[in-house]
Amino acid sequence: MKLSNCGKGLTLIELLIVIIILGALAAIAIPRMSQSSATAKEKACLTNIATMDTQIELYHADSATGAWPVFATLIADTNYFPDGDPVCPSDGVYSMNATTYRVHCSIHKP
Repeated sequence: MKLSNCGKGLTLIELLIVIIILGALAAIAIPRMSQSSATAKEKACLTNIATMDTQIELYHADSATGAWPVFATLIADTNYFPDGDPVCPSDGVYSMNATTYRVHCSIHKP
């Protein structure tokens, strides 16, 4: 039985083509991953805002006098936020409008 040595490896051209294709795929994929990360942070922030708005409404409904909460006091209350203060994943600052009693972020706008 004779084994022939007939080109079972890759040529330099074939290897270069594979490297170019992988580089092109990486160039397409990397910006999309960073964009999806920014979108995820924005969605997490908007979810935090919705949660805080809901807790403000619950506080108002639970209050015997129908009073609206002070924002700093509410987010520090473990009955309403047992996991601690909500934090914006993009380092924004949450604040409550004193007229509408709705929460806003300094970075993400609903």
